[in-house]
Amino acid sequence: MTSPIPAPGEPLPHYVSTAPFDPYSVEEMTEEQVRVNQASQLRLMWWKFKRHRLALASGIFLAVLYGMILVSEFLAPYNLHTRNVDFIYAPPQRIHLFHNGAFVGPFVYGRTMTLDMDTLKRNYAENPADVEPIRFFCRGDSYRFWGLFESNVHLFCPAEGGQLFLLGTDRLGRDVLSRIIYGARISLTIGLLGITVSFVLGIIIGGLAGYHGGVFDLLVQRLIEVLQSIPSIPLWLALAAIMPATWSPILIYLGITVILGLLDWTGLARAVRSKLLALREEDYVLAAQLMGARSGRIIGRHLVPGFMSHLIATATISIPGMILGETALSFLGLGLRPPITSWGILLTEAKSVSVIAFYPWLLLPTIPVILVILAFNFLGDGLRDAADPYK
Repeated sequence: MTSPIPAPGEPLPHYVSTAPFDPYSVEEMTEEQVRVNQASQLRLMWWKFKRHRLALASGIFLAVLYGMILVSEFLAPYNLHTRNVDFIYAPPQRIHLFHNGAFVGPFVYGRTMTLDMDTLKRNYAENPADVEPIRFFCRGDSYRFWGLFESNVHLFCPAEGGQLFLLGTDRLGRDVLSRIIYGARISLTIGLLGITVSFVLGIIIGGLAGYHGGVFDLLVQRLIEVLQSIPSIPLWLALAAIMPATWSPILIYLGITVILGLLDWTGLARAVRSKLLALREEDYVLAAQLMGARSGRIIGRHLVPGFMSHLIATATISIPGMILGETALSFLGLGLRPPITSWGILLTEAKSVSVIAFYPWLLLPTIPVILVILAFNFLGDGLRDAADPYK
């Protein structure tokens, strides 16, 4: 039954419930809504990040890699500098589980080498009668763990008197897999150290430019435009070339890190500046100024934490560029130098087209480079989405 329509000029009917007021009867929330409303900002970001499956898998992959570089000496089957002069340019060996129909466990077949006198190429043939079981948690080449103490325990080793070259060997008979594992320590950490330098410079310079503005902001913007207008690789080459050849490998490592950080802060500084230009007009900034807070405290305590999650996502996406920068410099001979080993140095073995044609396994260090760069990009996308969990 519908209520009668009031005549023109008459007031609309007004109904008031006489039931006692219950504030929870209308706005009662489900358990899921209560859980979301009571969750902290970090928890909301974690829930949003978990829904990005590719970013989550990339984060786990990178966490495993960075955990592995802590025990590179233990994981590598050979010492970094061990040479097997009888197996120069040996191709990768395949792992087998069964021999003559019987389960033996993981093993490789021994090899015999013959020299082609026409091409002087070494040819390796498997010997099916020579079964070489892979040993686990075994004693092999000695090493100094992080330069602290001597040890010879490895995760896996070749059989006694045998060989185990899962990714082949190079021109000096050194195991490529072991050198990739050792090189990961340099290539992965140089990105983190470089982004730390870039992060500090970007926040300080961009924060001051965005907060104060004026002449300082104008000068910073012109400097950023000049740096961004110069091609990256020639600038890297110029800065790397001025490092003295007499420097120790550690100093060169630190120098490359500083160079990569000094050239990558511009994008982060502009992101910080744009955020601070908007946030500096907020009431809480004015309140902090009236209470006598200095510029550094206002920027570091009140402004930057408000968009720190976005900065972390931006920094994560910048790390692959630094890894590629180190790889390019080392490949061109202007970056790190032996005895330090990185993925870029390993790729210097594959400079010649003829070497690649005869020994293609020397290009295998490109695989971890590609995987790490993709993982950082996917992780950065996930962090950037999780930085705004309400979106």
